[in-house]
Amino acid sequence: MSRRRSTRRSGLGTVVVVVLLAAAFVAWDRAGQPDDLTEITQGIELPDASGLPDLPGTDDAEAGSALAAVGQLEVKGRAPRTGYERDEFGPAWADVDHNGCDTRNDVLRRDLVDTTAKPDTRGCVVATGTLDDPYSGDTIRFERGQSTSSMVQIDHVVALADAWQKGAQQWDEDLRAAFANDPLNLLAVDGPTNSAKGAGDTATWLPPDTGYRCEYVARQVGVKLEYELWVTRAEADAMEKVLGSCPDEPLPLADPVPEPVG
Repeated sequence: MSRRRSTRRSGLGTVVVVVLLAAAFVAWDRAGQPDDLTEITQGIELPDASGLPDLPGTDDAEAGSALAAVGQLEVKGRAPRTGYERDEFGPAWADVDHNGCDTRNDVLRRDLVDTTAKPDTRGCVVATGTLDDPYSGDTIRFERGQSTSSMVQIDHVVALADAWQKGAQQWDEDLRAAFANDPLNLLAVDGPTNSAKGAGDTATWLPPDTGYRCEYVARQVGVKLEYELWVTRAEADAMEKVLGSCPDEPLPLADPVPEPVG
C-alpha cells in the first residue's frame, strides 16, 4: 500500500518554473510568435529545487521513523467484535518466556524503580516500587496488596480487543498468547488512567501527558507493524497527526524484561 507524501520543496520549485515559463509565453506572443522560444528563454536560469529551503509544515517522514512506518500499515474497516474473550489470548500473564515469573511481575520489574521482592518468590514477585507513569506523568508508589495492587496496571498498548478486530481473529492460540505477553506491547501504568483507555486505539484515546504521545503512538505503530495488524482510516490519520509533530520519532526497539534476581 502506498500513501501520498508531498514535498513542499519540490512544489515550490515547480511553481517558480511555471511562472518563468508563463512569462516567456507572454513575451513570445508579444514578439510575434517566433518559431521557437530559444531566443526568449535564453539566459533564464531555472531554479534548482534541491537548493530551496524546506517550508514549515512539510509532511515528509524520515526513513525508518514511526511516521514513515504508518504508510506500511494496511488500512481497512474494523471487523466485528464477535467472539472476543480475554481467554482467546491465553491465560492472563502466562510465563511464556519460561523464566519462572509471570508476565505482570516481569513488566513491573522492568518499569518500576527501587523495587523490592516478596520473600520466597525467587525475586519474581514485586512487593514495592516506584513508577514514573508515562500516561499521566505522575509518580506512583506501588505496594502489593489486595486493595493497592490495582493502582499500577499493565497496559496492552495495542489493546487485545482492538487487535481482535484488526487481524488477531485469524491467528492461532500460540500467536495470540505471544502477543498478549510481548514486552513490546506492555507498559506498567497508572491504573485509573488505563481503565479510562479501555480498548481505545489512537483515534479514540491518547495519554493525558502530551509529552508522551509521540512515543506512545510510535509503540502502537511498531506493534501493529510487527504483528501485521491493520488500522482504520481514522486511526491512520490520527497516527499521522500525532507523529507529524515529531517526524523523527523512531520505531521502538525490543523492550525485554530483566531476569529475576533472587
